[in-house]
Amino acid sequence: MDATHYHISSFFLIGIPGLQDFHCWIGIPVFLLFVLTLLGNSVIIVTVKLEPGLQQPMYFFLCMLAVNDMALASSTAPKMLGILWFDAHRIDFNICLTQLYFIYTFCIIESAILVAMAFDRCVAICIPLCYTTILSIPMVVKIGLVDIIRAIFMVLPHPVFISKLQYYTKYVINDAYCEHMAVRLARTSIFIYRVYGISVALSVMILDLGPIATSYIKILQAVFRLSSQSTISKSMGTCATHVCTILVCYIPALFSFLIHCIVKKESRSMHIIFATLYLLVPPTVNILAYGIKTKHIGNQVVGPFFSNKKISISNKKISIYIYIF
Repeated sequence: MDATHYHISSFFLIGIPGLQDFHCWIGIPVFLLFVLTLLGNSVIIVTVKLEPGLQQPMYFFLCMLAVNDMALASSTAPKMLGILWFDAHRIDFNICLTQLYFIYTFCIIESAILVAMAFDRCVAICIPLCYTTILSIPMVVKIGLVDIIRAIFMVLPHPVFISKLQYYTKYVINDAYCEHMAVRLARTSIFIYRVYGISVALSVMILDLGPIATSYIKILQAVFRLSSQSTISKSMGTCATHVCTILVCYIPALFSFLIHCIVKKESRSMHIIFATLYLLVPPTVNILAYGIKTKHIGNQVVGPFFSNKKISISNKKISIYIYIF
């Protein structure tokens, strides 16, 4: 018997299926990660703005990453906390599509920023004399605008297509935020949508991971042509933080994708937890990575928690000297 259907006006987000009794406790780490993301990235942005020594393209890209991380976390964490702590499960249809749109837009922007940061390191190490000429302030602004425009137009067909579908009377979504769940409730065929979604994912991987890999191949070739061991160590040290950021960004996404493909529907809670970690953990790790690597940022991020302590950070190691009066 065919199910009756109509264009529903709202969805009911369950949260994490099978773990409803633990929602209150799960909300605590979600809240802590969200707050740390907002505060830490805000400190990074303010520090780069106020410190003359950080007025460089590398740190401008870092500020772009910080803003995007805050936007990405803000697009998911508030609604998740509403579900986990206040049983605010309902979400308007249009708001659901808006959340879906911004999540994927910010993810694509983040990937593009990582490409820009890899290009920045490649120019700085391979052709340092041309660094300021190639990566001028206008060029940095243009790169940022291109990244945003690309993401906007790549993701825009998703909510437009979903809004045109017919839906079953079933409106319950087994998730803590709007992903592709709404599409699964559709009555009409979503084959074209699936093809487009896979095409976008593959194009982002090819367009972004390809240049990143190429940049670091050139960096390694340039570094190992150097004769001084100290120069090699210093050059590799400048890339270590960015490599860490790339791994933290792409590895959770890969695990989330694999789990989504191989787990059974009964174990959907595992996929939701990994997807949540993918959205909330990388912004936090970025703060720690750049805070430790960069002296000015490290002092601003860690300083408030260690009064009357002097933190000395070098490229090779971190030395912490504590003076208690």
